[in-house]
Amino acid sequence: MDYSAPGRTTRWRLLLHRHRVFAAAFGVGAVLRLITMLGYGPAMWFNDSYEYVSVALHPRPHPIRPDGYSFWLMLLKPFHSFALVTFTQHLMGLATACLIYALLRIKFRLPKWGATLAAAPVLFDAYQIQLEQLVMSDTMFTLLVVGVITLVLWKRRLSWKAGAVVGFLLALTWLTRSIGLPILALVVLYLLVRRTGWRPIAALITACAIPVMAYMGWFASAYGKFAMTNSDGLILYMRTAIFADCNKMNIDKYKEVQLLLLCINDPVDQRKEYAQWYLWGQGSHDGTATGEVLHRWGIQKKWSEITNDAASAFATRAITSQPGDYLKVVARDFFRSFHWARPRFPDENTYNMYQFKPYVELDENGQPKRLPKWSSYAGGRTDTDAFSYEQGPPETRIVHPWADIMSGYQKVFYLRGIMLGGILLIGLYGVAVRWRKFGGAVALPWLGAVGLLLAPAATAEFDYRYVLPAVPLACVAAAITLRKGITWGRRSPKSASASEPTTLPV
Repeated sequence: MDYSAPGRTTRWRLLLHRHRVFAAAFGVGAVLRLITMLGYGPAMWFNDSYEYVSVALHPRPHPIRPDGYSFWLMLLKPFHSFALVTFTQHLMGLATACLIYALLRIKFRLPKWGATLAAAPVLFDAYQIQLEQLVMSDTMFTLLVVGVITLVLWKRRLSWKAGAVVGFLLALTWLTRSIGLPILALVVLYLLVRRTGWRPIAALITACAIPVMAYMGWFASAYGKFAMTNSDGLILYMRTAIFADCNKMNIDKYKEVQLLLLCINDPVDQRKEYAQWYLWGQGSHDGTATGEVLHRWGIQKKWSEITNDAASAFATRAITSQPGDYLKVVARDFFRSFHWARPRFPDENTYNMYQFKPYVELDENGQPKRLPKWSSYAGGRTDTDAFSYEQGPPETRIVHPWADIMSGYQKVFYLRGIMLGGILLIGLYGVAVRWRKFGGAVALPWLGAVGLLLAPAATAEFDYRYVLPAVPLACVAAAITLRKGITWGRRSPKSASASEPTTLPV
């Protein structure tokens, strides 16, 4: 007789029973995601969503952001279903929670409730669930980052094969969002401090470099520049535009005409509070009426190599000439992550894109709002591209009572910014008490979390969706810190050895 099937069922039942606390939390998280898909199908939309879809239909390197997420949409394109896209993203969110639980429970021996609590923000945060319902790259990016951290922390010594896997995941991370480059640097530094050896580090760098270099070669074939994007300088210009004062920047009006063209006429105290407006705002073409100047170049030339290089030079000059002003805006945006409430920033429209609204938005004629009819950089038009991908109407359909449930849920169940600040402080304590080991295993997730919050503030601007990928790493760092409790002073050798995992020194 064949007992394999009953045996397999029994093993699954035992596994679920053994981890019943996490299984229950996982089940609730899955139900919340099902309700979201029923209430806001086939998907929700953000301004960046349309370009991802356009690249999936008209493959070419995008001048503003890497195409990693568009490659994923391309793989799913034969199914013609944005519902399938969001379904896979909800699975990614649940998988992220599973990685957190497995790492903390198996490798760091946290109690089941403790490991489950660390995964709770990913499972239950309403804004995390809403982000998974958006056609956006952030959920994939979060899973990749948590996957990298999990693999690096899992073993005391990485083999060269494991290093190659980590390197490939880092390449995917970098191709999904440009912030993947600092993550690569952080992981390599961590492995060097741990004295992992040259073979796994060399395998990691090689496995990361091959896909990235191939993508950069593809980008060069389209734009003549060996790079990932043509936007890094423009985005940094956006960051500096709210404080840059050309009177303080010592620009040579005879030799640096390109920098003069980027000067903003509005006085600093009259400029917009949010930097994104200076990159995306539709000001006057001569820049005199509103201070917005980049549209002088036109929509296509704005993202050219020449404009990007000029913007980079301007931003660098602004930072070096006004370091205090730069640090002030960076600090201000960094600490926006830790407010109790969610202020409406950077503007009302962007804020509303992160909300579960229980009503259909109407246009100026009182009709249900359709997708915008913008020309896409990859070719085509945003609304027709979305229709072509879906092979049907792609607009979000509000279905009651499911939409009402998630709208009400979002008003209460999300991680407050001040709570995230507390979690990061716990992780900071964990790094501090392990200073002899350069922070030990706490350092990697903690520095990753802080870096994911600081990098947008330093190079672009604060946005709520940039906060969410940092939360899992912050929770991992805090959980590793708390597994022995908050104590001051030295432990005895006996008590320390009893509480440390045998596979990974902290």
